[in-house]
Amino acid sequence: MDQPITLPNAAAADDAAPLVLALPKGRILKELGPMLARTGIVPAEDFHAESSRRLRFETNHPGLDVVRVRSFDVATFVAFGAAQIGICGADVLMEFDYPEIYAPLDLGIGRCRVSVAEPVESAGQHALGRESRLAVATKYPNVARRHFAARGIQAEVVHLNGAMELAPSLGLSRLIVDLVQTGSTLKANGLVETEVIAQVTSRLIVNRTALKTRPEAIGAWLARFRAALAATGTEPAA
Repeated sequence: MDQPITLPNAAAADDAAPLVLALPKGRILKELGPMLARTGIVPAEDFHAESSRRLRFETNHPGLDVVRVRSFDVATFVAFGAAQIGICGADVLMEFDYPEIYAPLDLGIGRCRVSVAEPVESAGQHALGRESRLAVATKYPNVARRHFAARGIQAEVVHLNGAMELAPSLGLSRLIVDLVQTGSTLKANGLVETEVIAQVTSRLIVNRTALKTRPEAIGAWLARFRAALAATGTEPAA
């Protein structure tokens, strides 16, 4: 079992310092646009500019800055207190399982799933229940190991950060575990989705220590996001 991490002092920063909201780059950030607007967050003009080299941006609220980071890094920034609030996919939370993170709201965006896939020509030909060891390519090593261990299979993980779909055809693994939205990339590479491990949506996450030390400031933003969800008819969920 992983040992709890030791948080730096960032989690208990000065009350006068702006809160930091960590946002993921890419597809989810585009989907977040309307949600941020409903919460009243307007980042600096160059926030959405692809040419901008900045990663931290002021907003229309003096007490809130936003940072753009890789989706897999949002949880780490929040867990270690570098950002007090963040938005990331449930897949990231599953993979890292940081005890320092509280995820009070399901934002209902970024819908996809973590799935097992294998080559079309071999799909269904091998009963996984008879396997004791299995090579799996994935960027979710912890999720994959837990999933297959629950079925009595030791997953020999080939950890890749991208191009998982190439692994079976090039002999790196028999299966892959990856994030799937439409399945078109799998199909284009001769793979088929054979099992869904988990459905994924984006969550609002909070650093637990920061929530204790700055409850009013963070609580106010949680209320804004809840109100934004209510305005869309989405039922807030933990």
